[in-house]
Amino acid sequence: MTAITRDDISAGTALRFVVLIGIVSLLADMTYEGARSINGPFLAVLGASGAIVGAISGLGELIGYSLRLVSGYLSDKTKSYWAITFLGYCVNLIAVPLLALAGDWEVAALLMVAERIGKGIRVPPRDAMLSYATQHMGRGWGFGLHEALDQLGAILGPLIISAVLYLRGGYQAGYGLLLIPALLALGVLATARYLYPRPQDLEISQAKLQVQGFGRSFWVYLAAAALVAAGFADFPLIAYHFQKAAIASPAMIPILYAVAMGVDALAALVFGRLFDRLGLATLMIVAGLSALFAPLVFFGGLYTALIGMALWGVGIGAQESIMRAAVAGMVAPERRSLAYGVFNTAYGIFWFLGSVLIGILYDVSIPALVIFAMTTQLASIPIFYFVHRQIREIDQIGGRL
Repeated sequence: MTAITRDDISAGTALRFVVLIGIVSLLADMTYEGARSINGPFLAVLGASGAIVGAISGLGELIGYSLRLVSGYLSDKTKSYWAITFLGYCVNLIAVPLLALAGDWEVAALLMVAERIGKGIRVPPRDAMLSYATQHMGRGWGFGLHEALDQLGAILGPLIISAVLYLRGGYQAGYGLLLIPALLALGVLATARYLYPRPQDLEISQAKLQVQGFGRSFWVYLAAAALVAAGFADFPLIAYHFQKAAIASPAMIPILYAVAMGVDALAALVFGRLFDRLGLATLMIVAGLSALFAPLVFFGGLYTALIGMALWGVGIGAQESIMRAAVAGMVAPERRSLAYGVFNTAYGIFWFLGSVLIGILYDVSIPALVIFAMTTQLASIPIFYFVHRQIREIDQIGGRL
């Protein structure tokens, strides 16, 4: 194998890059999503309280999302996309099998937070590299394909851990086994680095976009995305409701989650293709569909909950694919890693704030929860429409964002 140069660039070489990074994400998700499926029970076994488990989870996410700003800035400043991506993946993945050696909850907590820190470091440069390649194949389809592979790993990882526990292997054996996909992910990442040393060369320069700062379209788009994030309930709360309201048995709840993850992968592909044809109008459709998950999940029985979880999966699939794809068209390549850092940080903050409020509303009034979730997501539609119109007008006149 030889490294790809600018003269070798084609739709085929760009597709191979996306697939390679998708395989890395598949193996990485097998590793850390497998671990995250048992982190709570493992901490409990080590003596951590419920409050400590919640605090560890929240702290890891907060630090991880905050680091995306720093990582994005450094990636754009130094152009060291691969070095920063490698650093993030190493921290993200190696922390997981080390949990097999943790003898108390304090050590386990540090490793769990480290895993989230690693993810925070790697996401902005990785998404920037993907954005360069997806120009050749349609950004919606490219990010959708990546998300589909990513979700396949997110399904396989917990299933592997379930099999280990079923065979009475124990939590340590499960964490230890995850060393295999972790090392495979780093190996595939090294292969991608060798074949594509300058991923920024995969994108052909088009109309000049604003390099200093971000244009108005980006910030308005970010506001719409923040509304969607705030109105989305976390699965742990949904699962809590299913069990408390006796909507589904404990054994059925993971199946409902698996359904959502399967729909997530399919939605990423379908809406990715649609995004390449319709642009941001696709997100208007998705917001309308996913807004319906709340009444179906929190007001209905098992069958309506199943439909609601499918729509929840549609929303997650779109958020993880075409929402990321849209950023690439609004920001110059030179500023794209920082743009992804800003986007992911803001998205994570509003997801966190929305989740806290939704949790409070659940204890106070479920109808109020449903109204909040639906209202915030539906409120994003006119904002997406505004940005969609603005981008179309700019494309027509060949101006600047």
